[in-house]
Parts: sequence; C-alpha cells; structure tokens
Amino acid sequence: MKSIEKVSALAGKYFAVLVILAAVIAFLYPPAFLVFGGYITILLGVVMFGMGLTLKPVDFKLVFTKPIPVIVGICAQYTIMPLVAFALAYLLRLPPELAAGLVLLGSVPGGTASNVMVYLARGNVALSVAMTSLSTMLAPIMTPLLIYLLAGQWLPVDPVAMFMSIIQVIIIPIILGFLIQKFFPVAVEKGVTVVPLISVVAILIIVAAVTAANAGNVVTAGFLVFIAVFLHNGFGLLLGYLVALMMGLGENERRAISIEVGMQNSGLGVALATAHFSPLAALPSVWGAIWHNISGPILATFWANKSVEKNETPDIRRVN
Repeated sequence: MKSIEKVSALAGKYFAVLVILAAVIAFLYPPAFLVFGGYITILLGVVMFGMGLTLKPVDFKLVFTKPIPVIVGICAQYTIMPLVAFALAYLLRLPPELAAGLVLLGSVPGGTASNVMVYLARGNVALSVAMTSLSTMLAPIMTPLLIYLLAGQWLPVDPVAMFMSIIQVIIIPIILGFLIQKFFPVAVEKGVTVVPLISVVAILIIVAAVTAANAGNVVTAGFLVFIAVFLHNGFGLLLGYLVALMMGLGENERRAISIEVGMQNSGLGVALATAHFSPLAALPSVWGAIWHNISGPILATFWANKSVEKNETPDIRRVN
C-alpha cells in the first residue's frame, strides 16, 4: 500500500507533465488510443466517484458559516468564465465547433485539482473545497443553461439532454461515492489513497482519446485553440482575484477564488463536447486539461513565496 501511495503522490506531483506526454503520444500514434473514445463518460464517472469517496459534509460547512466568499466565488465562476469564453470566441473568430467548445469549457464547474493548487498557493483551502463542491452540484442547471444561452448561435444545444448527461456522469457517481464512504468508512479509509492515482490515469486516457480523435485538427487549429485557452485561463485567474479584491476579501480568499475561477473541470468539458457536439468541440477542453495544470502550479509557486495573512492554517484533505 505504501508503494501505491508513493506512485499516487508522484502522479499528482507530475500530473501536468503526464498530461502533456499523453497528448503528445496520442498525437503521434492516434490509432492506439481511438478505442478509448467510447469510454470517456465512464472514465469521467470514475473520477467523480473518487471525488464522492472523499466528499464530506464539512466541505459545505463554509456555505452556511461564512457564505459571502463562497457566493462571490460561485457567481464569479459562472459569469466570468463563460462570458470571457464567449467574447474570445468572437474576437478570435473561432469556427463554430471550436467557439461552442470554448464556451463549454467556460461553463463547466471548477476542477478538483484547484484544491491542491490553492493549498500550494497558501490560500483558503476550505473555501476552495466548498467552491468546487458547490459549483459541481450546481452544474446540472448552470452548465446547460449557459451553453444554451451563449453557444446556441454556433451549434444546436439540447439543454435537457445535457442536464441528463451531467446527472449521469457527475452527480450520480458523486452521490454513490459519498454513500459508500458513509456506510463503509473503514474500507474507504483503507483504499482512499489509491483514488488520486485512479483519477489521474482516467484523465490521462480521456486526454489521449480526444487528442487521438483530433490529431488532424491539432495541426490546423491547435495553435489558435491554445491561444484562446491561454487567454481564457489568464483572464479567469486575473478577474477572479480582482472581483474578490473589490469585495474586500482577504488575501487567502482572493487566491482561492482566483484559482477556482481560472481552473475548470476540463474532463467534464471533454465528455459533454464529445457527447453533444463533436470531437473538434472537445479540443478547447483538452488544451484546458493541459494548460490549467501548467499555469496552476506556476501561479501557486509564485504565491507560495509571497507573504499571506495568517487567518487560516492550510489543510488539504482531498487530492484527486
């Protein structure tokens, strides 16, 4: 078990490098990974099941005890990212499928990797976990609604079908994981150390599968999509921080909200784009999976070396 913990820790530490390697290998040898295209939703469900195994009622405690930072963060999450994506799609004149895919990336909830980045950045981890958990629970309503309003002009959007997809691949696995943790805590406690490793492997397969399906598109549109994702992520990190600053929140909270807003659940973006649009529409989320896990550690490292007010002792309980 200790060896698995070490491998899991290494996989989490070098996650960004592994994602890049998976994308490069799949780009060079696409036939080897095309077979996984039909398992993307199942793999994402596995990741969300792992999240459910580590989810605890205390993760939502901040919503009731100190709701203002959570409300500010969630509102920023579901306004800044979709609107910035919409604006960039217009300004960069992205083709319809890529434009819809970028808006989709901006409309999904925060990713769980953000919790680790906030911890490394010496931010408010409790706020980060609360934002990730709550934004994920709100995703069945917010994500289809935003995509319907902002991306419908480029591609047909069925918000009801998308709602059902999110329930199936996000909410149900999380609930199942939570219930298993509640009724079989001893068994979960023994096996929970392997959850991050399973999540990393699942995400790597998802990235490889979509990259393989888009091998030709990466050559023709890859750079433009990367620029869009780079700007989208940068504006999210910056505007998230500024919104928290304008609301008078502390430095710990500003860092948490910045990272939570800037880092999306790109795995969900890939799954929804593949199921409801096309493999090409999933390309922004694939780049998001790569770039978010590069920019996050860079920003976290920068902030880790900056002084921060001592109003919270960082305590990370979930890394997956």
